[in-house]
Amino acid sequence: MVIVACLVHSNSVCAPGAEPEGPISIGSRLELLLDDYLIESMQRKLSFRMHSPQMAERVLHFDAPWELGCDYVTVFKDDDLYRMYYASHLGIPESYSGENQVTCYAESRDGIQWTKPSLGLVEFQGSKDNNIVLYGGDASHNFAPFIDTKPGIPASERYKAVGGNNPGPYIFASADAIHWRRLEEEPLSIEGKFDSQNVAFWDPHQQQYLFYFRIKPGYRYIALSTSQDFRNWTSTVPIDVGNAPRQQLYTNATIPYFRAPHVYLSFPMRYFKGFPTLLKTDKPIKPKGISDGVFMFSRDGLHFDRRYLEAFIRPGISPRNWTKHSVMTSWGLLATAEDEISVYILQHYHSDTAHLRRGVLRTDGFVSLHAAYSGGEFTTRPLTFSGNRLVLNVSTSAAGSVRVEIQDADGNPLDGYHLKDSQRIYGDTIRHVVHWQADGDVSGLAGTPVRLRFVMRDADLYSLRFAEDGP
Repeated sequence: MVIVACLVHSNSVCAPGAEPEGPISIGSRLELLLDDYLIESMQRKLSFRMHSPQMAERVLHFDAPWELGCDYVTVFKDDDLYRMYYASHLGIPESYSGENQVTCYAESRDGIQWTKPSLGLVEFQGSKDNNIVLYGGDASHNFAPFIDTKPGIPASERYKAVGGNNPGPYIFASADAIHWRRLEEEPLSIEGKFDSQNVAFWDPHQQQYLFYFRIKPGYRYIALSTSQDFRNWTSTVPIDVGNAPRQQLYTNATIPYFRAPHVYLSFPMRYFKGFPTLLKTDKPIKPKGISDGVFMFSRDGLHFDRRYLEAFIRPGISPRNWTKHSVMTSWGLLATAEDEISVYILQHYHSDTAHLRRGVLRTDGFVSLHAAYSGGEFTTRPLTFSGNRLVLNVSTSAAGSVRVEIQDADGNPLDGYHLKDSQRIYGDTIRHVVHWQADGDVSGLAGTPVRLRFVMRDADLYSLRFAEDGP
């Protein structure tokens, strides 16, 4: 089987249907094995596999008097502290708008044990002893903060956010991530339907702000606007998902992957309107609907690949997850250990047992290129790289293996890097340095177009990169 891939060269994007030009320059950046982007040919039993997070502990219970109808969770790491924000719709089920909304705050030192600090900022039922950051629909419907890493940003605007639904969205800034102020008194002049978790961030790869939000061209969908200054934004452009089936994507949770920021990962909540809930209650739950979580990715932030149509996160065995808005993935990926990433999933929405559960993924472990026991191989297109070691994120069985050959641009094995020279790779590690004979040094090939040939058996390859110093 031969696969022709659409390529990204340096910072440019290969448009659908365009012919690739020249070798792919990957430098020392990490490349995820999400698809055939790097691959020119595959033979025998190889296939791409999406991996769902493994459900871990419940990390936060929405059980305070001001925590009703909580959703739209945002998490990020801030030095040695993890921060979390989430919306609470106090008027559930009567109203989602106006003054019936607050934004709440939690924090953690490890991404697992979360606390709700008493902030003393907002009065609720006669007391400020709560974790409420903001009150009111002009912000709290969907307040989504981030750390602004744009060079030259003043300390008073280190943290930014978009928030609000009607007439929002508004833009906000903060010096400490707790005390927020509007940057502009008027809402942004952008066409959209903003009653969803709308997320913005500074993108160092494109050197601009990206803003993803909901639109409604007859169904729930996602659009993009960009900005250089966070105040003036381009016209609304719907994202492109190619020929994927038209489905209602309620939230988006789009984020550059922190280990490979040139790749955008997205975890929309897929919504099926009108389906009766599986939860048996005395009173009918309104509105009707069920949801699950899906996965897609992009290399330019606009054109997204939705080849994995199966659910990334299923509602699971609990009937309380078979309701509208359950199985909503938070915005933010946290490295909670060297070899794991945590995502956070809203469960039991519309229930007095509503909570946030942690899901665990292997580092880089969203998709792998999988080899069956019978084995297979693939060869990349010509690449140029920098560094002196080839590092793989790889897993095999005891019977499995991976071997790597380096070829010239024409496909001829290079002396010392033949397949027969490759040490057999087996085990399970996020950082394996490839060796040929007794040496793993590839610095003499840096800057020269080469191809990589992988021969695999009962193995999964998640990512590869050329690094300076090995593991």
